[in-house]
Amino acid sequence: MPTTMFKNPSITFDLDGTLVDTAPDLVRVLNQVIAPDGLDPVAVEDARSLIGFGSMAMIRQAYDNSGRDLSENHALSVQQKFLALYAQDLTQVSRAYPGVPETLAQLKRNGAQLSVCTNKPGVMARPLLEQLGLSQFFDRIIGAGDTPASKPSPEHIFTAVGHRGVSNIVMIGDGAPDVLAARAAKVPVILMSYGYSPISVHTFGADAVLRSFRDLPSALNDVLQ
Repeated sequence: MPTTMFKNPSITFDLDGTLVDTAPDLVRVLNQVIAPDGLDPVAVEDARSLIGFGSMAMIRQAYDNSGRDLSENHALSVQQKFLALYAQDLTQVSRAYPGVPETLAQLKRNGAQLSVCTNKPGVMARPLLEQLGLSQFFDRIIGAGDTPASKPSPEHIFTAVGHRGVSNIVMIGDGAPDVLAARAAKVPVILMSYGYSPISVHTFGADAVLRSFRDLPSALNDVLQ
């Protein structure tokens, strides 16, 4: 860890596709709720690019791909079942990405204040991170429903970090909402290329794009210079 980084930075993280590979559980539950209508199971790889758009996008795409009509009322019913089932078992097959626990511990030891800024409902984000042993690293875990405005609003970032001192805030994510929120807040943003963005994260103009979470300390040192 480069010693020049330590100016008490506030580092806030997206969750899905950045800290944790949640796609396997999300698709597991998706396949449970579409099965009664006779739809074929969705492959995890086919759904990854939709995860950032929420459960309804995954549900609608599954029906579209099967050539099945989906009324608004039935879509809402399927979504309600999806959310209820997912909340019951958030981490059956979800796992932190390689290097996440070790790197978070390293950052925390060296004075960084860590938080989570996710559009996943906070009532799901907090138990998910707790079950994976990651919640211990974060001062705040702020998800949808915990703040009036979610990403891409800059207010989500400020709520997550607990202040508005933009000189030492950095957003870490995997997609466009993270970049848009960071730019609106006038803070640097680092993206992970392994996440769920449907298009290349290299096109978003982030301050850095990383292939490994373990490269984060060095990248933070660069953007906080």
